[in-house]
Amino acid sequence: EVQLVESGGGSVQAGGSLRLSCAASVGTFRSLCMGWFRQAPGKEREGVATIHTTGSTNYADSVKGRFTISQDNAKNTLQLQMNSLKPEDTAIYYCAATRYYCHSLVSGRYNYWGQGTQVTVSS
Repeated sequence: EVQLVESGGGSVQAGGSLRLSCAASVGTFRSLCMGWFRQAPGKEREGVATIHTTGSTNYADSVKGRFTISQDNAKNTLQLQMNSLKPEDTAIYYCAATRYYCHSLVSGRYNYWGQGTQVTVSS
C-alpha cells in the first residue's frame, strides 16, 4: 500500500517562500507518477504540479515560474519549492500518486493521497 505524508506547510508573508515535502513508501517513484494539488476553502481541489517517473514536469499556469517540483529517489521524498508566494496560494496542499495518468492535473485521476499540509500566505 502506498503511503504519503506531507510536511513543511506554515504561514508566510506575500513574496516569501516555503518548501513542502512528501515522504513516500519505498519504491513509489519507480512505478507511480507524482503530483501536488491544493484546495482552498470553498473551492475545488486543483492540480499544481506533476512529475513523471522520467523526471519531466508539468505546472499549472498559476504557478509557472514560481513553483518547482522535484523528487529524491534515494530518499523517497517529493518536494515543492514555492517562491514569490501570493495570498491566493493559501490552501491545503496534498501530494498524490497515479499509476496511469502521468502529468494529469485532474485530481480524480490520482489513486493515492496524503493527509495534506496547510499553507497560509498573508498580504
